Amino acid sequence: MTDIDRTGLFPVSDDDLSRLRAGLATAAVEATVLDVAYRTVDTPIGPLLLATTETGLVRVAFEREGFDAVLDALAATVSPRLLRAPRRLDAVAAELEEYFAGRRRLFDVPLDFRLSSGFRQRVQQYLPHIGYGTTQSYKEVATSVGNPNAVRAVGTACATNPLPVVVPCHRVLRADGGLGGYLGGVEAKTSLLTLEGAA
Repeated sequence: MTDIDRTGLFPVSDDDLSRLRAGLATAAVEATVLDVAYRTVDTPIGPLLLATTETGLVRVAFEREGFDAVLDALAATVSPRLLRAPRRLDAVAAELEEYFAGRRRLFDVPLDFRLSSGFRQRVQQYLPHIGYGTTQSYKEVATSVGNPNAVRAVGTACATNPLPVVVPCHRVLRADGGLGGYLGGVEAKTSLLTLEGAA
């Protein structure tokens, strides 16, 4: 018989806990009760939280945003049926690893843009058209999406991009070449531009 710990419960090893979580994730997928799967990955710009729906990748979050707060927001806005299910995000994790290793220039995973709407979503859907290693100004993006006077609105769309790195808002700069803001911090934006040879 297994010894009982001080709390009066049977101890559970990390391996047992990992197997239990994997089993729950598999059962949730099979029972179609999992709406949002998530995992974290380590990258050169820090840990990233990835979340996906049946439609596609719905969220990429930096650690500085607070992963718990991001998960709470996803539960409130997308679905409370949310579970850590790393295998559902293996393809995204692999593409990110290739990107940071310099072997990928374009992401192929399906995307779910439901966390944005209207003009913001239009801007965010345009951003992957800015080529790897190149940049555009907020003004150029505004013109490209059909509203040349909406420079500030483009800035807001970039600042609220729920899919950073994969949807490359880091490739948008101020007209004077300045970096502007970035959800992951200026250091992360600089690192991404340097990786792509755009800085």
